[in-house]
Amino acid sequence: MPTQDRTFRLFNTLTGKVEPLRLGEPGRLRLYSCGPTVYSYAHIGNFRTFLTADLVVRTAHAIGLATTYVSNITDVGHLTEDDMADLSGEDRMTKALDSAEGRRFPNVWALADYYTDVLRNNWRQLNLVEPDIRPRASQHMREQILTIERLIETGHAYETTNAVYFSVCSFPDYGKLSGNVNADQLEAGVRDVVMDSEKRDPRDFALWKKDDKHLMQWHSPWGWGFPGWHLECSVMAMQYLGESFDVHAGGEDLIFPHHECEIAQAESLTNKPLATHWVHTRFLQVEGQKMSKSQGNYLVPAQLMAPVADGGQGIDPSALRLALMSGHYRKPYNFTMKHLRDSAGIVSRYRRLAERAESAKGVAANGSGQIAGALDASYDACLNAMLDDLNTPKALAAALEGVKSVERAKTLSPTDADNILAWLSRIDQLLGFVLGPETQEPANAGETNELAETVDALIEERSSARSRKDWARADEIRAQLDALGVEIQDSAEGTTWRRK
Repeated sequence: MPTQDRTFRLFNTLTGKVEPLRLGEPGRLRLYSCGPTVYSYAHIGNFRTFLTADLVVRTAHAIGLATTYVSNITDVGHLTEDDMADLSGEDRMTKALDSAEGRRFPNVWALADYYTDVLRNNWRQLNLVEPDIRPRASQHMREQILTIERLIETGHAYETTNAVYFSVCSFPDYGKLSGNVNADQLEAGVRDVVMDSEKRDPRDFALWKKDDKHLMQWHSPWGWGFPGWHLECSVMAMQYLGESFDVHAGGEDLIFPHHECEIAQAESLTNKPLATHWVHTRFLQVEGQKMSKSQGNYLVPAQLMAPVADGGQGIDPSALRLALMSGHYRKPYNFTMKHLRDSAGIVSRYRRLAERAESAKGVAANGSGQIAGALDASYDACLNAMLDDLNTPKALAAALEGVKSVERAKTLSPTDADNILAWLSRIDQLLGFVLGPETQEPANAGETNELAETVDALIEERSSARSRKDWARADEIRAQLDALGVEIQDSAEGTTWRRK
């Protein structure tokens, strides 16, 4: 079946069903994916969510769709208790500036810029598709203020001494995304943290907080202050994608209240669906436990991928990307170091395949005669799996069948080599972990200076640990080398290594 005739189906949180995408503009997918609040390093759970949006875009491109992809940066207005109620807790940006880590920044704007730069660097390392537009909340204040004015004028918002609130009772469809429609249940969930006695309904959420002492503030018709977190995304999404667009993506923690509130604000003004499809990624655990700093299992790509010489773990970004996308986005995922090591081994198989194909390009040899057909079948199965609600486990298994078909071939002809390299490129365009973000060429046979320096430093540290009889640390380092796709061998002359 020609790829342009294939149907892209995704689970829609709004309807609870896997449904074909319904495009508002023929031939173009318009996607908004909630980005991070840049008060600290984004963790691997955040990046798993970003990967879902990345794979939606890649799959759309594979069937010939154009895309307009927007992912925001939240740099103001996100409070520590926003998942329960508004106007409670501290602003995450302000709190971060007051922390031991934050004190190295001269102001909150510098802090936001630093973590935004780290995010974008990690984004490139993990070969995520760069959004067409990456708006920052602090740079869209005029649009947010104008939206609040319209909501007040139309009776959907009201002002109190402390804030401007959206009136939930003015929007009868509130709760249609999350199912949180019972006012008594909502009140029970937030009554301990609601701080404004002038709120008309415990479900009402803040559009603007009045605060002339806040580190980040703007002047508005209601005085100095800053916008509510929920307002920011709906305003930026509509500015760049229109009043109604195709897909809104994010983590499952955003279904309520964030995305529910986005719908209420936008649709009360437009009487149109903000998005026709809502896609949410489930949480991940680390080694079977909830990820948290107190557990010591809070993993951030910035630290995992940084060179050992810089205090990182030197993890291959392609292996990390593969590990994060190995579980289906709609199922809880348990991230383990063993899985990361296994992913590094799989990435190495693709790289060896590329090296073998490059070597065969100039060699006169008879090929298997069956490789092209096997690779076409592998790609078709991989794409079909991605079109079926981003079934990455099935897609990865189909791609690996292509690798196996080449590994079974005893000889390769130049034609075989060309077919293999073309297949690797197509798989990489769809899944993003085969060739990597920098060269987009098959991996070279030699080792980079950076990798060599990282591995040598780890081997030296391992030797030191073994001499101290710190076997636990030595085993940890060996596992780390394994995750880098490096095989080591100990002998009387010392330790040697090679890429797997």
